[in-house]
Amino acid sequence: MVGVARDKKKVSNKSAEGVRVIATNRRARHDYHILEEFEAGLVLKGTEVKSLRLGRCSLVDSYASFQRGELFLHNMQIPAYEQGNRFNVEPKRSRKLLLHASEMRRLFGAATQKGLTIIPLRAYFSRQYAKVQIALCKGKHTYDKREAIRRRDEERELDRLRKTLRNVR
Repeated sequence: MVGVARDKKKVSNKSAEGVRVIATNRRARHDYHILEEFEAGLVLKGTEVKSLRLGRCSLVDSYASFQRGELFLHNMQIPAYEQGNRFNVEPKRSRKLLLHASEMRRLFGAATQKGLTIIPLRAYFSRQYAKVQIALCKGKHTYDKREAIRRRDEERELDRLRKTLRNVR
């Protein structure tokens, strides 16, 4: 019966389907129009996995590109595992992404178009596997960003007004 009690324990950063988010790229949705999203596996070394399990990862300024027909993630920082000694690897090394062949072909065709790029949105564990959610993106102009901020501020103001009207009744 010990196993039953362990299964009922709630963990704050896990969702119902067993996904544990490690890092999110919050600037991506502000700086880019998200056209299409994909889930990709990560090829990692042992100490990188241990560092990820500790929740240490940064997606700032990271991007994906094709090299020799394969997709690689660049500038994703996974700090060295402190107990890893000589087995640690470079924190910002390029890491291979694993996708289905049809998704690779579609991404390759779209990424070669002018103005489109592949950006990671979040890194997470799905069961025991390290995954990255990547997106095909088009950069936003400054006026698009201002428009999004203005729209968000208007929504907040409307929500405040609705809330005060409900409290008045």
